[in-house]
Amino acid sequence: QVQLEESGGGLVQPGGSLRLSCAASGVTGVIFALSVMGWDRQAPGKQRELVARISNIGNTNYADSVKGRFTISRDNAKRTVYLEMNSLKPEDTAVYYCIFRRPGSTTDSWGQGIQVTVSS
Repeated sequence: QVQLEESGGGLVQPGGSLRLSCAASGVTGVIFALSVMGWDRQAPGKQRELVARISNIGNTNYADSVKGRFTISRDNAKRTVYLEMNSLKPEDTAVYYCIFRRPGSTTDSWGQGIQVTVSS
C-alpha cells in the first residue's frame, strides 16, 4: 500500500510562491515511475477539484484556473512529485492532496492533505 506524505504548505501573501512536495513510500521505484501522479485541492464549502497531473512520460495537464502559474514535476529517483505554485491568489486557498494512480488502476490513492492559505 502506497503512503503519500505532503509537505511545503503554509501561509503566503497574494502574489507569492510555494512549492509542495509529495514523497511516496511503500511502492517500488519501477511502479512509481510508471504511475500517474498529481495534485487535487478542496477549498472550504467546495468540491474537490483536479489541479494538475503528470504522466509516467512527463505529459502534464492543469486546471484552467492554474495554467501558467503552477508547474507539476516529478523526480522518479526520489519517488517525489512537486507542485510549484507562483502568483498565488486568495482563491488558491485550499487543502492540497497528492494523488497516486498505479499503472493499470482506475482508482487513486490520496495523501492526508496539506493546507495552503493565501492571505494578506
